[in-house]
Amino acid sequence: MIVVATANFEVYHGVVNELRDRGVTFTTVELDDDLPDETTVIVSAAGEEPPNPEAVPVVRADPDDARRAVDEVVAILRGGSGRTVVGVDPGERPGVAVLSGDMVVATFHVPLTDAAEVVRDEVADAVDPLVRIGDGARLQGAKIIDDLEDVPVELVDETGTTPYLGTGARGMGDVLAAVNIARLEGERVESRTIEPTSGELQRIKDRSREASETNRAIDETLARRVALGELSMDEALAEHRED
Repeated sequence: MIVVATANFEVYHGVVNELRDRGVTFTTVELDDDLPDETTVIVSAAGEEPPNPEAVPVVRADPDDARRAVDEVVAILRGGSGRTVVGVDPGERPGVAVLSGDMVVATFHVPLTDAAEVVRDEVADAVDPLVRIGDGARLQGAKIIDDLEDVPVELVDETGTTPYLGTGARGMGDVLAAVNIARLEGERVESRTIEPTSGELQRIKDRSREASETNRAIDETLARRVALGELSMDEALAEHRED
């Protein structure tokens, strides 16, 4: 049983709402109440003295990051924290999955420009974290790897990681692939240098023409900077208009 014992209003509402969203059973007590006999973990704010803290684990919740505390609570209930492994299915909108041991504790589907920041946030307080990135979408994957300095990264063969998607599961493929990538061993890398091919540059030019208000494609120099992640498409189009 999860017991929320806190006098901190923000912590209380953040943790309770997160637990309810996940459908997790819990109860709440005052700081000076006795714990229920079936208590397995307590959630309190930093600096508080919950009842009988020596009897069961205590998770300290930050009022600005209730989800991380609930991730830790759920991991404890599942038999231990396990290693934090983040899987990334690269692309224009990478799928990101965060695993604690075998359990998926968070998923994201974000623009490429936000992917590395999301990963860094997820591993910031983890002990011995690991990031596994699929080897497809090589230009986007290389950008994410290069943006993850000081974070251990493995490059994973992502063949077969995208599952069949049935009715109603549209848009979930990247996230589910990221879960599978997180569970596969890869090769440790610190960077990935990729030179865009002529075909990749042409596809970027074609996309820029479709996005342009004047139906004009960006030049090859700008397309290469987009391919290498130095510019977003919007930034490249803005520079193109200024020329």
